Amino acid sequence: MSLLINATPLSFTNLNKVCPYFTMFPISFPFEELRERGKIGDWVIDPFCGRGTTNFAARLLGMPSMGMDSNPVAVAIAKAKLACAEPNQVVELAKTILDTAKEPTFIPTGDFWELVYHKNTLTRLCQLRETLINDCSSSTSVLLRAIILGALHGPRPKGTPSYFSNQSPRTYAPKPNYAVKYWMSHGMRPNEVDVISIIKSRADRYLSKPLPDVKSKIELGDSRVADSFRDMPKARFVITSPPYFGMKTYLPDQWLRLWFLGGPDYVEYRQSEKQLKHSSAAIFAAEMGSVWKNMAARTSQEALMIIRYGGIHDRAAEPMDILNQSLVDSGWRMESLRKVPDSVSWRRQAQQFLRKPRKAIKEFDVFCYRD
Repeated sequence: MSLLINATPLSFTNLNKVCPYFTMFPISFPFEELRERGKIGDWVIDPFCGRGTTNFAARLLGMPSMGMDSNPVAVAIAKAKLACAEPNQVVELAKTILDTAKEPTFIPTGDFWELVYHKNTLTRLCQLRETLINDCSSSTSVLLRAIILGALHGPRPKGTPSYFSNQSPRTYAPKPNYAVKYWMSHGMRPNEVDVISIIKSRADRYLSKPLPDVKSKIELGDSRVADSFRDMPKARFVITSPPYFGMKTYLPDQWLRLWFLGGPDYVEYRQSEKQLKHSSAAIFAAEMGSVWKNMAARTSQEALMIIRYGGIHDRAAEPMDILNQSLVDSGWRMESLRKVPDSVSWRRQAQQFLRKPRKAIKEFDVFCYRD
């Protein structure tokens, strides 16, 4: 199909919603910046790509890109944003897996697993899980995996089911102890759902419009490692939003999706070694600075780097002080900044981890050029 340089992205962004993820910024942010400043063929990097919004925007505009993230859930979602397949191909793959799969080698047990999914639904999910863990190399399987991740947990509607689970949050995974108490106190048992029907409904929704097939790559990795981006041409743009200082619960908050990707069947409260260190503001700034240095090494001399940054309430450090410190001797100079307009809570990194959100700390878009 034709590229979208002169079009609005709003009617082409269904795939961007394939799986909710709590640190997303709106597609309009990278899309408008790239459309205004770039051209077809310009390479784009996002070293903290999350669910791949920057990479998806670049795809719409015919710009090749590379994204990296330390969270396997984010990477699985981001890879789907760059894949190509027809809805019927995704559905047929799911049917084939379920029609040919043997009994799962392992099905989780315990109160949580008995209450989060009907036993027949859980069996089918385990069959899909084991098959996709064994082989998820095709675009069709990448898309099927992301569609399942997006449907693993969410609210239970009065009408046709759209999620596999008992009543649950949509963006982050239910914590087992709290969820079991909630379900039991409300007398809520999981309903058996038609797994294929849910996959078909979502495939039809997210893959309804063909998108440009643009050379791009998403990697699970550590952007602090100097040679992480060695296999790509020099980029013209870096557009990213790094973790805010103090936000380090990405893996525990996505534990159920992480389980589907091959992780443990329980919440593991740990920080990945590939995540930035949050032990102090100075250390965190130095960690970010190492990423900016790597970006300088993998970009052209005229490159532009745009960083969206803010903070959370339980850290006393001033976010812009941290960001300014991270840019010292990084190969980049800050040229300008602008305040990000307030938006609804689900779009804000600063508000995603609070049950009763307070007024969000102001976010900024920071524009940097190579030294």
